[in-house]
Amino acid sequence: MARLPVPSARDVLKARHRAGFERVAQKGSHIRLKGTRRGQKRVVIVPNHPEVARGTLLSIIRQSGMTREEFLEFVR
Repeated sequence: MARLPVPSARDVLKARHRAGFERVAQKGSHIRLKGTRRGQKRVVIVPNHPEVARGTLLSIIRQSGMTREEFLEFVR
């Protein structure tokens, strides 16, 4: 299994956008995205930080209904 990078919030947002998620709101430093994955509506919260911690990134990946490998395809 590939080791996850430590991306910026901007990189995570770009990857989510490529996966079909759209930015719908922001409250403070947290950005809310909505999208549909495998027929289910999903809401993902991304902290707007210079670096997103690996644990937080794993949570974002799970919230969006993706595997690590799928996420890494959208990051590249």
